[in-house]
Amino acid sequence: MVRIKFEKSEQKRFLDKVLISVACPSLRELSRRIDVNYQTLKNYYSERRLLSEELFSVLCKISKLDEKDFSVHKISDNFGQVKGGKKSSKK
Repeated sequence: MVRIKFEKSEQKRFLDKVLISVACPSLRELSRRIDVNYQTLKNYYSERRLLSEELFSVLCKISKLDEKDFSVHKISDNFGQVKGGKKSSKK
């Protein structure tokens, strides 16, 4: 799954724009409308997690925002993973 990385604090601004354009009073209501867990949406809002490309597209579509208006970087599936076996306990 490809992730979308925004500049610092831009992901929160993006979600704020989505809330305004779809006339949602809160993240909880938005989570009900798009069928995403509320805690997961809170993690996206506080920028603890990166948005998936699929969710980013869905949010842009329902809020009628253009994906090209946002400066984002696509990050590959294995982002943050560490190759196993780097350190060995053998002497």
